[in-house]
Amino acid sequence: MAELQEVQITEEKPLLPGQIPEVAKTHSVETPYGSITFTVYGTPKPKRPAILTYHDVGLNYKSCFQSLFQFGDMQEIIQNFVRVHVDAPGMEEGAPVFPVGYQYPSLDQLADMIPCILQYLNFSSIIGVGVGAGAYILSRYALTHPDTVEGLVLINIDPNAKGWMDWAAHKLTGLTSSIPEMILGHLFSQEELSGNSELIQKYRNIVMRAPNLDNIELYWSSYNNRRDLNLERGGDITFKCPVMLVVGDQAPHEDAVVECNSKLDPTQTSFLKMADSGGQPQLTQPGKLTEAFKYFLQGMGYMASSCMTRLSRSRTASLTSAASIDGNRSRSGTLSQSSESGTLPSGPPGHTMEVSC
Repeated sequence: MAELQEVQITEEKPLLPGQIPEVAKTHSVETPYGSITFTVYGTPKPKRPAILTYHDVGLNYKSCFQSLFQFGDMQEIIQNFVRVHVDAPGMEEGAPVFPVGYQYPSLDQLADMIPCILQYLNFSSIIGVGVGAGAYILSRYALTHPDTVEGLVLINIDPNAKGWMDWAAHKLTGLTSSIPEMILGHLFSQEELSGNSELIQKYRNIVMRAPNLDNIELYWSSYNNRRDLNLERGGDITFKCPVMLVVGDQAPHEDAVVECNSKLDPTQTSFLKMADSGGQPQLTQPGKLTEAFKYFLQGMGYMASSCMTRLSRSRTASLTSAASIDGNRSRSGTLSQSSESGTLPSGPPGHTMEVSC
């Protein structure tokens, strides 16, 4: 497995007082399904997994996750974990356009590239954070390599293959909409697109003017041809690790995430429905998602001494679960969030809680 390239870059972002710029190392390695590029931040921590991210269609790791991992309160988390940001083939900045006839990997094959990354880095386990297509890829990887996944944060996960009605709607939409427009409809709600906020304008330009649009279309096609994960509560096909499902209210994938939640073990699953977050919670509500992620890590037994952030102090935080115990990696509680004002409740393992903000 040969390393193709390694460069050092300094992350471009405003620094907090006393904060040291992060140095990133970008690598590319060969896999049975082609080359894969990933960027590593930080150094491995003893007895701790790496946080590994995978982005959605139309984005790369920066456009998908930079707002989240640059958020001020996230710094406490990233100081405790090494991060690996994976770019799907052809999605990295400056990627050349694939030649005509190139066979893009399926989502299952993209998942099968991840062991090559971990082997190259000599990492034994991860906590996966994925959005959309990336959430599906990490889910597939977790099902086939459960011993290497300690936890999953799945944003906008759709575990189902497209049915006949979905295919018909997709084909009909394709007659009147361009590929970039369909991808934008996958990323954001129609309300957001109609509102045309500054965020929407930014991401519309990212997708519409992407120099690697032909590559993006191949990734989009692989996503639309995904297989059903066949998850089943109490069945043989299920996640063996704690899972946090995240979706915005009125997001395009809200129904799919709700259905996914119904198929998972409620004692291992947290469900966070975020108010006022639209289709991309990691972009529009990084503070609330950071708070939720911190509680998720604490529930796994990490960062037990972490202080409460300003979100929970002001009671705009999103969720809590059973108290974390050192060495206890179990996660309990199925959680959701509403937009009404209220307090932060707690509950026994397996209890369903409505958390207000």
